[in-house]
Amino acid sequence: MAERGKSGRKVDQRTLAKRLREAREFLNLSQQFVADQTGIPRSAVSEIERGNRKVDSLELRRLADLYRFPVSYFLGEQADPAGTKDPTALRALNRTARGLTERDRDEVLKFALFLRHFGRHPAEKGSAE
Repeated sequence: MAERGKSGRKVDQRTLAKRLREAREFLNLSQQFVADQTGIPRSAVSEIERGNRKVDSLELRRLADLYRFPVSYFLGEQADPAGTKDPTALRALNRTARGLTERDRDEVLKFALFLRHFGRHPAEKGSAE
């Protein structure tokens, strides 16, 4: 069953599960590591990522903190986790990416997300948003 987030968009449990799994895999973390860091049993992490178990708000906050993604991304309230707002930069990236393979474009996106969430000092993150 889908619930509505703050933006009024439906939050689909499968989408939430997929985003959580993709974030964990992007960071190359095992489910056991996630369990150890968050206190959520490994079997529960697995069930959450398969969409078979709902994640409560406290668990979602712990997962988002570990993955360094905003909770709003996992809830579908933020489609662009990088939060890019500069159309000139987007056009330049788009022109550059046209010549890349789909796989290479995926890698560039992953790197951009990495920079967004890990590449700057935490005090700098708020000033660029």
